[in-house]
Amino acid sequence: MGDAVIGQEMIQLASGREVPSVGLGLWKIEQESTAQVVVDAIECGYRHFDSACDYGNEVQTGEGLTAALSKGSVNREDLWITSKLWNTYHRKEHVRPALEKSLKDLQVDYLDLYLVHFPIAQKHVPIETRYPPGWFTDPDVEHPIVEADRVPIIETWRAMEELVKAGLVKEIGVCNFGCSLLRDLLNQADVPPAMLQIEMHPYLTQEKLTRFCHESNIGVTAFSPLGAQSYFQLNMAEASESLLENELIKGIASQHQRSPAQVLLRWGVQRGTAVVPKTCNLERLKENIAIHDFELTNEEMSSIAGLNRNRRFNDPGDFCEPAFNTFFPIYE
Repeated sequence: MGDAVIGQEMIQLASGREVPSVGLGLWKIEQESTAQVVVDAIECGYRHFDSACDYGNEVQTGEGLTAALSKGSVNREDLWITSKLWNTYHRKEHVRPALEKSLKDLQVDYLDLYLVHFPIAQKHVPIETRYPPGWFTDPDVEHPIVEADRVPIIETWRAMEELVKAGLVKEIGVCNFGCSLLRDLLNQADVPPAMLQIEMHPYLTQEKLTRFCHESNIGVTAFSPLGAQSYFQLNMAEASESLLENELIKGIASQHQRSPAQVLLRWGVQRGTAVVPKTCNLERLKENIAIHDFELTNEEMSSIAGLNRNRRFNDPGDFCEPAFNTFFPIYE
């Protein structure tokens, strides 16, 4: 990473590479806004972008990245670009074509990090048939469902390791794995996972999983670091579950003359994790990255962690049945 991220705290991976601790999460940013949001984010100082095939906006993300790069706002080596392998591409022969599609859409030659999106293998849907394929095997049948495929995680991982050898990705990792799956993967991997990305916020602190990763030299990225915000419109969270409205968070925010969002993100960064909040709003883009010039006290860190209620908003065991007609638990 170059000089462009001076002032940003970094997460150091086992390889020595450094990831900016605040990134922009691209999930649920509308296609028509994405390119401009990416350009604006780079102008605001963002260098870390968290993308995925399944978000459906990698083409537009690529347009934004290319616009910023061609304008000279930033160099490619100053950016940290992450994408994710979708569930339908877990068979070894589908991994590289899936990556190449993301590279083409993002208009880059390599990724800094490529993650297995879920420990879920689904039946293959060819890129030409439907992209991104989403959860249904065939949404046009009378009763569409999610269909699993029998692919061991290690088969997918070996194909991910080949991407590193080919120079197409710098680092590989996983999302939504727990300790048992991580242990099994570490026992077999030639290239160990560099990063775990999981849902994490003060209502879901994931203390043991985070500690296990730190002790195993696996970096940790928190998605949904502001908690319920992304889930209201999906009817996956109640208004009363907003961390931004939590009295403890609001109190700490006023002590520091910061916003509740800044306190939540600071808490994540101070725990040694990266955070990837999503916003399309220019003022909030600026606010979310301006968290490196204050610190929470140990007491504040502990009191925020004390809000934990193991509340997971993004759980296939909950959302797959109402949304995709299929009971699909993974965390139990």
